[in-house]
Amino acid sequence: MSTYTQILYQLVWGTKYRQKTLDKKNQEKLYKYIRGLIEKKKCLAYQINGIEDHIHIVVDVHPTVAVSDLVKDIKLATTKWIKEEKVFPRFGGWQNGYGAFTYSIKEKDRLIQYVKNQEVHHAHRSFLEEYVEFLEKAEIDYDSRYVP
Repeated sequence: MSTYTQILYQLVWGTKYRQKTLDKKNQEKLYKYIRGLIEKKKCLAYQINGIEDHIHIVVDVHPTVAVSDLVKDIKLATTKWIKEEKVFPRFGGWQNGYGAFTYSIKEKDRLIQYVKNQEVHHAHRSFLEEYVEFLEKAEIDYDSRYVP
């Protein structure tokens, strides 16, 4: 018997101290690099986007991949790549932790559009406000001292 899954996540994390170090001109290079990392893990990236202080990834995670390992590998590889390629000279690293929120496949198109429109969303609210909203909508108990 074959294994069939649909494990749709929105992964979200910020730069260290939410510093605005992901300059717009090189963001697409970063997203392309992340897409390659995701594909090597047999996962499917539907959408990657963000702004200067955080990123969002809409991804179908392969059943053999732990989300925590996927995020850890992306963070480690991108930190090394950013430093080697010097694409974001002020980048000081990623925040500790991340958000991983699951969605029904029926929400995929809406979620992709949401991630595509990050600049629009953040014209009116900060990453912190957005992140807290995700936590609250998902009914996740959190300690505000440890929110990114």
